[in-house]
Amino acid sequence: GSIYAFSVFLGPIEAELGLTRSSLSLVFGLATVGFMLGMLIAPYAYRLTSAAGLIAICMVAATIGIALSATTGGLTQLLIGYGVLFGLGGGAAYIVGQQCVNMLVTTRKGLVNGYIVALWPAGAMLAAPLFGWSNAAFGFRWTMGGLALVLLLSGLAGIVLLNLSGAILPRQVAGGASGTRRGAIFARLFIVFFVAAAAGLTVLSQAAGMIAAYGGTTAMALAATTAIAGGIAVARVSGGWLTDRYPVPYVGAFAQGFALTGAILLTLWPNPLVAAVALGMVGMGYGFISGCTAGAIAQYWPPADYGRIASRIYIAWCVAAISLPILAGHLFDLTRGYETAVIIAGCGNLVGVIVALGLPRRALRNA
Repeated sequence: GSIYAFSVFLGPIEAELGLTRSSLSLVFGLATVGFMLGMLIAPYAYRLTSAAGLIAICMVAATIGIALSATTGGLTQLLIGYGVLFGLGGGAAYIVGQQCVNMLVTTRKGLVNGYIVALWPAGAMLAAPLFGWSNAAFGFRWTMGGLALVLLLSGLAGIVLLNLSGAILPRQVAGGASGTRRGAIFARLFIVFFVAAAAGLTVLSQAAGMIAAYGGTTAMALAATTAIAGGIAVARVSGGWLTDRYPVPYVGAFAQGFALTGAILLTLWPNPLVAAVALGMVGMGYGFISGCTAGAIAQYWPPADYGRIASRIYIAWCVAAISLPILAGHLFDLTRGYETAVIIAGCGNLVGVIVALGLPRRALRNA
């Protein structure tokens, strides 16, 4: 979840290292690429060791990555530490945990998967104010050093808990989506998730900077960043919970429409207060879609396939992270504003409404 709080580091790193907003957007984008690669690799590592063993490897990679970031002297070390090692370790650990949950839980899978994906923004909600305070008191280097220690301790706790859970990873990885219908469902889920993630990740990675660009104070920007992360966490749980009670296409269309409304409001009334609310709506729309997608995978595919399908769906998250967030950073460097990026995000949400309505309304058999 601390990946999502990266926007709090933008100002301190820019000031100390002289890096541009677009170059730091590249660091966040590469972290999501690393996260995606970690997720894609993890299902093929199930047969090599236990879940606890995989988490131990992830813990070492992520801890070393943040330690490198804390001692960075420029962009290259940030890209390697934060972008590659931290991203890879976090992505693989996430899929291993999500796969274990889906092998153990047999009811209310939408709710539990919504809860799992809600842990990302919940982590950001806790990290953003702590990072902001620590940056002001000690500087970003000591802040990242503290994060490395937290990663080490939480990884050790995860190893113990996984050993106690008795979760066993599936040893076989299927070769692809089973059947033409599941292939079409995968394509629709991919598009729906991509357009929501492009808008949501722009908000999450640059929330503090976006609020400031619309005239908000530093305190308001930090408060809004924390509130947005909290709202997304609630939306993710809610999105999964809703798929247990309502058809997936209706939940998906609602989520995209909610984000679209936020983009329209900010375009029509560009001021700090509206920006805080509207960006929260865009972020929560992404949160609803995240929970909805996690619940939808459980409805459309068997439990043993969950990690494999989820990791491939999350490629959309990676592509989204290196598209609109980087473009938004570049546009900010050129115009000192985010107006065009908000309009692009809204157009994507409109496409998402249309595509989501084409998903199956009922769970598939043997899923």
